Amino acid sequence: MAGRSHWLVKSEPDAFSWDQQVANGIEPWTGVRNHMAKANLKAMKKGDRAFFYHSNIGKEIVGVVEVVREAYPDPTVAPDDPKGEWVCVDMKALMPFKTPVTLAAIKADPELADVALVRMSRLSVMPITPEHWTKLCKMGGIKA
Repeated sequence: MAGRSHWLVKSEPDAFSWDQQVANGIEPWTGVRNHMAKANLKAMKKGDRAFFYHSNIGKEIVGVVEVVREAYPDPTVAPDDPKGEWVCVDMKALMPFKTPVTLAAIKADPELADVALVRMSRLSVMPITPEHWTKLCKMGGIKA
């Protein structure tokens, strides 16, 4: 699909894992409380694809999800949250990586030195360039 953007979204597998994403089908990507990550969620369009990354435990890309609903108010925001205005998007599992791609493997590849995952390691929702998308899909054993 021309014009599709690519992303990487992180989840701690003990909080929400790839297996849960697959089992749930479509799932809202809630709980983002970082302004840069929020801006990235707002920039996502229906049909965009994202790598599903297990953070904290595993530290690896394990699959690909697709945005099926664009940004809307995050229902997990407390009503008295003065910051408010947090958003979520709905994601659908598309396919697992045949071979999970670890953070160590990404850091070891000079072609991936400027991927956002390496440069902004704390960010939970980040853009991925088309070149990095293709390379990481290949490393994971799937077609881009």
